[in-house]
This record gives sequence, structure tokens and C-alpha cells, in this order.
Amino acid sequence: MQSLRSRWIVASVLWTCGLLMLIHMLSLALMHAFPAMRRLSMVGVIVAALVLMGAGFVAARRSLAKFQPLRERLLAVRRGEAVRVEGVYPSEVQPLIEDLNALLAEREQAVQRAQRTAADLAHELKTPLALLVQESERAAAEGNTELAASIGQQAERMSRQVNYHLARARAAASGARGAAPCPLSPCVDALLRTVTKLYSHRSLTFRASVAADQQVRVQREDLDEMLGNLLDNACKWASGQVVLSAVRHGSMVEIAVEDDGPGLAAELRTKVLERGVRADQSAPGSGLGLAIVRDLAELYGGSIALGSSTLGGLRARLMLPDIS
Repeated sequence: MQSLRSRWIVASVLWTCGLLMLIHMLSLALMHAFPAMRRLSMVGVIVAALVLMGAGFVAARRSLAKFQPLRERLLAVRRGEAVRVEGVYPSEVQPLIEDLNALLAEREQAVQRAQRTAADLAHELKTPLALLVQESERAAAEGNTELAASIGQQAERMSRQVNYHLARARAAASGARGAAPCPLSPCVDALLRTVTKLYSHRSLTFRASVAADQQVRVQREDLDEMLGNLLDNACKWASGQVVLSAVRHGSMVEIAVEDDGPGLAAELRTKVLERGVRADQSAPGSGLGLAIVRDLAELYGGSIALGSSTLGGLRARLMLPDIS
């Protein structure tokens, strides 16, 4: 694709050539009409021409330099660091910038409406789900353990389905690729405190290796969702250890969650990432945890893969975009 700079240079050369031809014809006519002009110093004419050419080059360079801040501000919008393109630009470009800012404002309003709708939906669904859990507990207290287990299982399944679709809707509506930078270490620390309490009866050992300044371009809610599912899955199968580490690889950050459990057969590692698939049907859950991680990671331009851990169990390798 031809750049604006090259087109500007070609147009300037063509214009200059035409202008030189006109000036040459005019100078010939003037020297014919006024023979005294032939005695003008050739050096003076060359110096004047060079000065004019230099002034034209500087003017053209300054006019093109105004586009560099525009590119930087567009990148800031794409990265989520700004919500509009600020600045004053040449009259030929300013209307386009104003239209772009209007489009960004409309998009922001649409995102806010979608987020409010998702929040309202979550609130409306939490109440009936809570009532189902209460009915399950009441049935268990009355001795109907089979009914209680069935209700509890379906309530958990519905809750996971709601969380799954709300997470996808939130990330898609907010423009995942343009998310603002999110510190990784505070998120990991908070999640480790949570799973330590949830699995206190298992006497698991947790280790984390995350740089204090490490950040990823992911919304905090979605980062919590992805890492929470990976840690929860590791805790369910770990014998005694769960390890989380984060390492930067180019423009991506690799987050690895490992356990020392029984691991997973190679032929099942891709299949369990599908929606609703569980490696062990006797284990609790709806089979949506890893599918949520996969879908959210892909929305942000990342990925997830399962492999063998040096601890002997499963290693989940989550790739998310760095802030660079």
C-alpha cells in the first residue's frame, strides 16, 4: 500500500516540475523584454532557489509531522488507555477525527447498556437460584437426600451456565482486545487466599511465582474468572501441591497452573476444553470451567493448552496479551 508520504512527494515533484517550466518560460519572456535582466548573478539565483526549496521541504515535513501524534493517540484508544482521540489536526483530517470520536462515544454507550443489562440479568437469576439452594437444604433436613442432591446439582449447573454466558457477554461487549492493563499479582494473591479457605480441609500447599509489576491486557473480572477456574480445577485433583507461575514471552504472558494429581490422558486434554465435557463424570461440576477459560482467552487474543506437569499432574498453560 502506497504511503501518504510517498504520494505527497510525487505530487510535490510533479507540481514543482510544472511550476519550473512556467517560471522558465516567464523568465525567458522577461529577459527578452528587459535585456538588462541578463546581467543578474547566476549565483544569486541559485542561492534564492535553494532557499525556497529548503523552505518548502521544511513546510512539507512539518505538515506531515502532525500525523504522528494521531497514530499514537489511535493506539492509545485501541489499548484502552483513552476513550477518544484528542488534539487539533489539519482541516482535511479534523472532520474525520470528530466522526471517529462520535462513533467511539456511541460504542461506549452501547457497552454500558450491555453491561447494565448483563448485571440486571445476573441479579434477576441469583434470587431464584438461591431459593433452589434453600429448597435443597430443606429437603436434605427432611431426609430427602436424593431430592436434595438432585436440586443442588441442577442449581449449580444453572449457576455455572449463567456465569459462563455472562462472562462471554461482558468480555465481548467491552471490546476485549482494547482492555486496560490489569496487574496480575494482586489478582493471584486474592484468588490464592480464596482457594486456601475453600480447600482448607485438604491441607494443600500453594506456591506462586509472579513478578510484582507483571500486567496483562485483560479486564480484572475476566482474569479472576479464568485463573479462578484453573486454580479450582487444580485443587480438585491435586494430591498436595498447586503451583502458579507467570513468565513473559514476547507480546504474551504465559500463566501456568500445575498440580501433583493423577494428571490427564493426552487424548482427553483437548476434549475437556469443550463446553460441558468433564474428564470424570463422578466429580462435581458442570464441565464449563475450562470452556469458560478457553472462550475468554480467545476473546482477548490468547489461548489455553493442557499438558503434563513436572509435579506429576496436569499443567494448564494460559497465554494472555502483555501490555506492550
